[in-house]
Amino acid sequence: MLLNPRTRFKSALLASAVSVCLVAASAPAAPLGVGDRLFPHLGNPGYDVASYDLAFSYPGTNSKPLSAVTTIDAWTTAALEQVNLDFSHGTVGSVEVDGEPAPFTSAGEDLVVTPRAPLPAGSWMRITVRHTSDPVSKAGRDGGWVRTKDGLAMANQADAAHLVFPCNDHPSDKAMFTIRVTAPNGYTAVANGLPAGVDRVGRATTWTYRTQHPMATELAQVSIGRSTVVHRTGPHGLPVRDVVPTKDRALLEPWLKKTPAQIEWMESKVGRYPFETYGVLMADASTGFELETQTLSLFERDLFTEPAYPEWYVDSIMVHELAHQWFGDSVSPRTWSDLWLNEGHATWYEALYAEEKAGRPLVDRMKAAYGASDRWRAAGGPPAAPKAPKPGQKIGIFRPNVYDGSALALYALRQEIGRPAFERLEKAWVALHRDGIAGTADFERLASDIAGRDLSAFFQAWLYAEKTPPMPGHPDWKSAAPAA
Repeated sequence: MLLNPRTRFKSALLASAVSVCLVAASAPAAPLGVGDRLFPHLGNPGYDVASYDLAFSYPGTNSKPLSAVTTIDAWTTAALEQVNLDFSHGTVGSVEVDGEPAPFTSAGEDLVVTPRAPLPAGSWMRITVRHTSDPVSKAGRDGGWVRTKDGLAMANQADAAHLVFPCNDHPSDKAMFTIRVTAPNGYTAVANGLPAGVDRVGRATTWTYRTQHPMATELAQVSIGRSTVVHRTGPHGLPVRDVVPTKDRALLEPWLKKTPAQIEWMESKVGRYPFETYGVLMADASTGFELETQTLSLFERDLFTEPAYPEWYVDSIMVHELAHQWFGDSVSPRTWSDLWLNEGHATWYEALYAEEKAGRPLVDRMKAAYGASDRWRAAGGPPAAPKAPKPGQKIGIFRPNVYDGSALALYALRQEIGRPAFERLEKAWVALHRDGIAGTADFERLASDIAGRDLSAFFQAWLYAEKTPPMPGHPDWKSAAPAA
């Protein structure tokens, strides 16, 4: 995710309330979680999702709920008398477990399902939920569906996928996805992955997409609108497809055609692109952020049409979301406290691209970040221990400390171990953990192995300390004290 490009542009130039209608079950229910420090009730223990099959029916207006069916295939990792799913912004009509009707109730933001018989550990289960999916957000609640001028898109980071569909809404449980969208003729639907069929029946068309790599729920994307899909070819035959408002097809082409070369540049830094396709979704909506949804990054249309933004800046933002396909999507965070690995790396390559392609010196940006680093740590916590967000404002963890503050820690690491070792580390990281999850401790171990020495003291200071450590190679750099 990249928050508020307008604010970031200025700095770069200087260097729900929840509603659920559920049928009560007799068994007691309680919200559960996987123990995430920042989101205690996010995710659910006791099972590992293998796949989601999502089916949405769009009514032709983005102000009314979509009818939906979510099917979850999973392995139980513990004996379960009840199964908790994250879901909190829709009406549930029925639930089945392995084809049998099952009672259900709500507990906090959980949908709690009681199978007819307890499920032993190591068993395969299929849960089918028929429900609605409400695109109208409640006041004070971030994320889920984004209402565009001509339809819908998704923005599920950090914990908003469960506002759209029932799921195990934590990045540590990645799964395969099949997504089906039915909409009136005249609309176009696009989702993560590759197309797997288009069926037109009467006045409606159903589009089907499937991922070829596992995906976290926060990275799911569905676009429904009066859209055109633009196809081109990227490196080594990679299918590149962009989704734009049909009326803006010609206007946006100068930006769309940049993507293949940007992928080539990223591959030169960290290795082959990790997924089956890529592209950008230019949504006619005001979100305040851009988002790295897997294989189809979400951008605000105005980023590309606002004349105040210079070309180099917009290019670097495109590379930020592209870099996330490696850092955050292919290698997903073990916990949300590991967010710095996503945003720090995306910001790093954003800045490196601006240096190499537009002559914007990386060292100048890092020196400016160093000057602000102590203020960022005081306001948002150190990079790997961010402060918790306010209730209902889950994107509150996306503060400067996890963007330029974390990129600054990567710069310090390159200064500490040298450029050759740092570049080997970057390539090894995404290769070793491709399609998986990893955390800060994993990165520290790999960095120490490649550097040939224990870096635990370095990482403790740069990622967890209240004050910013001295910058290796730049003893003259100073960080301004936080305001009293």
